[in-house]
Amino acid sequence: MPLPANFDHLDADALRQLLIEQERELVWRQSKIERLTHELALYKRQRYGVRAERLSAEQARLFEETTDADLAAMSEELEQLQAGSQVAIPKGQARRKALPAQLPRTEIRHEPESTTCACGCQMRRIGEDVAEKLDYTPGHFTVERHIRGKWACAQCQSLVQAPVAAHIIDKGIPTAGLLAQVLVAKYQDHLPLYRQEGIFGRAGLAIPQSTLAQWVGQCGVHLQPLVDALKAELLAQPVLHADETPVAMLEPGAGKTHRAYLWSYSVGAFDPLKAVIYDFTDSRAGRHAQAFLGQWRGTLVCDDYAGYKALIAQGVREAGCMAHARRKFFDLTVQGSSQIAGEALEAIGQLYGIEREVAELDLDERLRLRQERSGPILERLHAWLLKQRTEVPNGSSIARAIDYSLKRWAALTHYLHDARVPIDNNWIENQIRPIAIGRKNWLFAGSLRAGQRAAAIMSLIQSARLNGHEPFAYLKDVLERLPAQPYSRIGELLPHRWQASA
Repeated sequence: MPLPANFDHLDADALRQLLIEQERELVWRQSKIERLTHELALYKRQRYGVRAERLSAEQARLFEETTDADLAAMSEELEQLQAGSQVAIPKGQARRKALPAQLPRTEIRHEPESTTCACGCQMRRIGEDVAEKLDYTPGHFTVERHIRGKWACAQCQSLVQAPVAAHIIDKGIPTAGLLAQVLVAKYQDHLPLYRQEGIFGRAGLAIPQSTLAQWVGQCGVHLQPLVDALKAELLAQPVLHADETPVAMLEPGAGKTHRAYLWSYSVGAFDPLKAVIYDFTDSRAGRHAQAFLGQWRGTLVCDDYAGYKALIAQGVREAGCMAHARRKFFDLTVQGSSQIAGEALEAIGQLYGIEREVAELDLDERLRLRQERSGPILERLHAWLLKQRTEVPNGSSIARAIDYSLKRWAALTHYLHDARVPIDNNWIENQIRPIAIGRKNWLFAGSLRAGQRAAAIMSLIQSARLNGHEPFAYLKDVLERLPAQPYSRIGELLPHRWQASA
């Protein structure tokens, strides 16, 4: 926590409280440093140590790029936690190779705003510093040459030079454009880094997979505050959608995977704010949904998964998904085994027809038409389901379909009394579909940390798409502005508020 500018005006109690808070901050910081240091050592042993069980060639590549990214992310977090303290600088580090001379270069000159010395003399140029940044436009590389002239005053020996612009990766070679390309290719196009290495090689410079992984890990750390700010705004909304999908996660050292889950949370389908947050967890346990939502107590549109029931018991209002109920009957009609299912589908189809008509209306008008037109249909459907249930045998497929609707009738009809709630949960299912498609390419998450990093970056990419932004342009601009953006104004970079810089 920041210290006050003046201690003289603090009484003994205030000073005592300040010391307690400072001690608490130091204990938290030290414990996190120790945890990250231990985790870093564990990852290094898994990455570089001898492993008795070997993965296939493709799996090994994916695991190694994940581990490299995790190592870079943990190192970046440790550097941020240790900022301000005396940290030993390792000696004997290998020098970076010069960028290929044949790549096109664009010179960007940085000169002081004024070359007149404070003593009144006109400074003269005595040299310059040159830093080269590797940029990428899909298909070819270029090099930005940042030239910072040095100006000195002959009389008072003062020196003036334009400051170095802040970058996501300090003293690194990639521009924000190249970093955005790597992130979009990995998390939107689902291209593993070893494939990107080959693509970059055809464009003129094969960037090692390990280097790409380090960039991904560092970017993930810097983008996390933006994801946290987006989550805070999402949890301020009265209606949320939730869904989850399985993702394989590698067990380091075991040579096999187990089932992890990617949870999706988004703002209500009728809300003008468009945002989605993904949360990666190592299981489907309901405690993960509770941990994400915290003290939020709005209306949750979800399916009948038992993991959400604890939230309902704590005061969250439940809205069901009519699409899930409809699917139970639809599966029976495909098999051609139930006339009752066809009649149920016809009634549900009338409800969806009304929803298409009221989707663009304001809240009051939507609620009025729902109660006027959908209400009677739902009453007839409920009475008809109760009657049919007494006539079908227990345990049959049609009995199970009817029981699902009757059991969740209050949740399925919640939308009739709240105009902000849609009839189904298809909105969030559409947001999770790109992830389900991507699983076929990236096979599994290499670690819990890698899954969480992927979830965070995919949250920004998908939210940008929901707001009509091209993800590459959005990430490129955000990565350029983020290092100099005050934390108090980080909300300006959220996808639903973002305005491209000139």
